[in-house]
Amino acid sequence: MELELRHLRVLCALADAGSVGRAAVELGYTQPAVSTQLRRIERHFGEPLFERGPTGVRPTRYGVEVVAQARDVLTRAAAIGRRPAGGSPRRTLRVAATNSPMLAGTVAGLRARLPDVSLAVNSVYSSSRIVELLEAGTVDAAIAADYPGKELEHSDAVAHRGIVTEPTFVALPADHPLRHRAQVALADLAEEAWFVTPDDGAGWPGVFYTACSAAGFTPVAVHEFLGDQLQLQGMIADGLGVSAVQPTLRPIPRVVIKPLIGTPLWCRYVLAWRREAVPAETAEALFQSAAAAHRELAARSPHLRSWAARTWSVTGA
Repeated sequence: MELELRHLRVLCALADAGSVGRAAVELGYTQPAVSTQLRRIERHFGEPLFERGPTGVRPTRYGVEVVAQARDVLTRAAAIGRRPAGGSPRRTLRVAATNSPMLAGTVAGLRARLPDVSLAVNSVYSSSRIVELLEAGTVDAAIAADYPGKELEHSDAVAHRGIVTEPTFVALPADHPLRHRAQVALADLAEEAWFVTPDDGAGWPGVFYTACSAAGFTPVAVHEFLGDQLQLQGMIADGLGVSAVQPTLRPIPRVVIKPLIGTPLWCRYVLAWRREAVPAETAEALFQSAAAAHRELAARSPHLRSWAARTWSVTGA
């Protein structure tokens, strides 16, 4: 089989939709046709690009790489010979984003979906500050965070849509006594020193201390830390403490990431935008790009995939 652009579109649609059925609807194909195309494409590459499961499909580790390259090829192909209408400059979308590893994938996905839109990205840690920027019209759209029971608040000038609600895991030194456990109880870490990020304007670290209190302890030592994740992991690897982390974080050598028993901590990532500044199709493209970026991150996170498999098997989801 000779690889064509239509094959790349099938791969991207599957990664974005998370199921063969939804991808078929998006592409205007039948479900059997998409399944047949996927089998042919995988034969071309010589190994599976997607894992099939009861809840849909998700890219394999190799599939994540292929889909990322497919998006780049499709973006470049769409830009061939294209000129702005009437010689006008490209429209700029001002986007703020809190600390999230899905940002890079979101930007790449949006460029593929809306090649005529130029992005100006601003890193903003505090979600409450992000809301202020949206309300003031300083930014057009944003990826913010909130927590169950502490949902994002804003005026009617701003709309929002939940991208994903994910569990919070814990990063431990690789020689930690609990390193062999599949899951760790928060109470078992009562005597540890903790690295805790400062107030994020959405409820953290209050939700962390509330979870510790429910587990029967108050952290004995807390290091407030807001900085590079590699630096944080380096200190954890050296045995200086442990930290609550995003489940898609890729650990460095000498660091292990574990789910927490009972999942006492959750975080939701939210797409928010100014209604008057962002057309519905742009908001949808932003959402689909962010959701696809998180799926690709999850596909590269064996600790998150293992947790999800155990959780789904227990709940029957």
